[in-house]
Amino acid sequence: MSHSGETSAGGARPLGETVEISDGIFAYVQADGTWWINNTGFLVGARGVVSVDACATSLRTEAYLAAIAAVTAAPVRTLINTHHHGDHTFGNYLFDRATIVAHDGVRQGMAAWGRPKSAPFWTDVDWGPIELAPPFLTFEDRIRVYVDDLVCEVSHVGTPAHTLNDSIIWIPERRVLFSGDLIFNGGTPFLVQGSISGAREVLTKLRSLGAETIVPGHGPVCGPEAIEAVDRYLGFVQSAAKDGREAGLTPLDTARDLDLGEFAALSDPERIVGNLHRAFAEIDGLPIGAVIDARAALADMVEFNGGRPLTCLA
Repeated sequence: MSHSGETSAGGARPLGETVEISDGIFAYVQADGTWWINNTGFLVGARGVVSVDACATSLRTEAYLAAIAAVTAAPVRTLINTHHHGDHTFGNYLFDRATIVAHDGVRQGMAAWGRPKSAPFWTDVDWGPIELAPPFLTFEDRIRVYVDDLVCEVSHVGTPAHTLNDSIIWIPERRVLFSGDLIFNGGTPFLVQGSISGAREVLTKLRSLGAETIVPGHGPVCGPEAIEAVDRYLGFVQSAAKDGREAGLTPLDTARDLDLGEFAALSDPERIVGNLHRAFAEIDGLPIGAVIDARAALADMVEFNGGRPLTCLA
């Protein structure tokens, strides 16, 4: 089962496509998965729906809720946030009948980021009347969520990775994994608020699950081959950072000298600069996940982009 959702205001592109990836389990894929355009998903039970993440804007979250309603009249009773970033949480407030569930750190992360903002780093976005709605049922390590008798294992990944508060939703009976932003499929991973080495450690854990179907945080539904693609990219970042640091370069200058090779075709290539900021910090001995100057990293990304704000189509 697959169908497109509502279109953008100009009617030029659909906001999302609903794909049934296993009986009663749906991915909601938003093209083209670039800045602030994430994937969500939902599981349909007899008494209600479990949603994995919200969207970045009011319009996109409303379109997602309409896509759920096109499949089932059952209410969304539970909303699980995979991490705190706004493309996965700003739309939480529209799930007014749902229990919002996430790792303990998601509340803190949402509060630190605050309300959505485009300037000065991104092109203007019509966010809508967003109200921050942090999770009010949180966990430290793991929980189980049941959709009728189907077990969903929701677990914190145990180390800084994409962020400090990443969780996955693993459905062992179906070999389905909702990875959040641990996996970008076709887009450049982004780890300014996490850890390069920690993310690679987590990818090893994901391999061990034996997932057959993965709903990545961004990009098309995929299989376990996406784990290897992300790991190759992260290894490339670590190698580039080592060479740049040894040459006495800054992350920005290191990025300017790089040949991205097989990764040049990934969307949002300017993220290499932010990832190098994180990798340099790890080389310099900062603990994994330590806070670095994200605004400085984003400013360097804008500079790498010719001084233009980063393109956001959300």
